[in-house]
Amino acid sequence: MESTIKEKKSREERLELVVVIMLGITALLTAWATWIGSLHGGNQAGNYTLSNNLAAEGNSEYVAAIQVMMQDTMAYNDVYRMMIDQVYAEENGDELEYEKLDHMIDQYVSANFTPELAEAFVWAVEQSDATGETVSPFEMEGFEDSYFVAANDLLTQSEEALAQGTKDNTNGDAYGLVTVIYSVVLFLLGIVGTFKGMKNRIGLICISGAAFLIAMIYMLTIPMPTGFSLSSFFGA
Repeated sequence: MESTIKEKKSREERLELVVVIMLGITALLTAWATWIGSLHGGNQAGNYTLSNNLAAEGNSEYVAAIQVMMQDTMAYNDVYRMMIDQVYAEENGDELEYEKLDHMIDQYVSANFTPELAEAFVWAVEQSDATGETVSPFEMEGFEDSYFVAANDLLTQSEEALAQGTKDNTNGDAYGLVTVIYSVVLFLLGIVGTFKGMKNRIGLICISGAAFLIAMIYMLTIPMPTGFSLSSFFGA
């Protein structure tokens, strides 16, 4: 009888030790999951802010690019009118007027054309001479797109930052779920002592262990925050 009591007491002590160990480990992992989730939340806020700033800069660059393109369009139209006058001068045999207009075109291009427009204009003149038809510099492949390179680059970066922020949000929510499961495990382990039957206690511990393993495995599948380094928090 006495040996049976001692054996029962020994099993209860071992069971209590298991519960204490599981409580300690779960509490540590709960704190870890909460911390990592908050880091994901911080990254999310930072990436959303960065995305908004880049989008604002990209839109400003886009508006500025449209203005530059309109200015270049007006500058080319001025030159195009002079070129038409030059054609009439050539047809009328007015060499003096032709030379005058040719000089005016050169001066206007040098003073008012951007290097990119001047390069496209040379291409357009060559194409016009080759085909016998008027070709606009804006028909040059990739020329119009060149106005929006900076804007598109900023908008692309904005989209990337937004996508990363969304991932951070998802990962933060996932760590939140892990924390909830760990909290359930802590609760179940906390009430083990209220059950008198050994089988009930063991059953509750098994349920807690299963929930603990599910949370642990799920947590290991969640990426760590971008740029995370544990050593950085200790000044290393």
